[in-house]
Amino acid sequence: MHTPRLSRRHAIQGLGLSMAALGVAGWGVSLAVAAPVILPTTDALSDALTLALRQKQPLVVMVSLQGCAFCKVVRENYLQPLRATGLQVVQVDMRDHRTLADFDGTPLTHDAWVRKQGIKLAPTVLFFGAQGREVATRLKGAYLPDFYGAYLDEQLAVARRAVAGA
Repeated sequence: MHTPRLSRRHAIQGLGLSMAALGVAGWGVSLAVAAPVILPTTDALSDALTLALRQKQPLVVMVSLQGCAFCKVVRENYLQPLRATGLQVVQVDMRDHRTLADFDGTPLTHDAWVRKQGIKLAPTVLFFGAQGREVATRLKGAYLPDFYGAYLDEQLAVARRAVAGA
């Protein structure tokens, strides 16, 4: 009986297909490119705040800049997981000319709202409570990656206490 021999190229291709079939991607080997994580935007900050306060939570606003690598890290690794738990998180974009209604209803562009808030650095994460007041310290920049989660958790806890006490 003759056993067929595979060339090295065919053996490697077969191994790749076998790994994919066995779900090796779950072991940290990615065989496909994941779609980018996008946070929702809003046309009216007051509407987003109302939804957050109904859940007795602060509204978290991330100020982002297109192409910002640090923004991508914060969005994908910190804010999207919080959003998945039900926290109201929206994104406002620097240099974006889409219309956004401020908490008091005043129409602005995203960029004008960012400038009105005095924000010059992306990412910046803000926490809002009743009447659109900031209820915790802003997180400016990406800080040290090892500590960003702790900074975010701390300010989110402060914001939640402020909203619960309102």
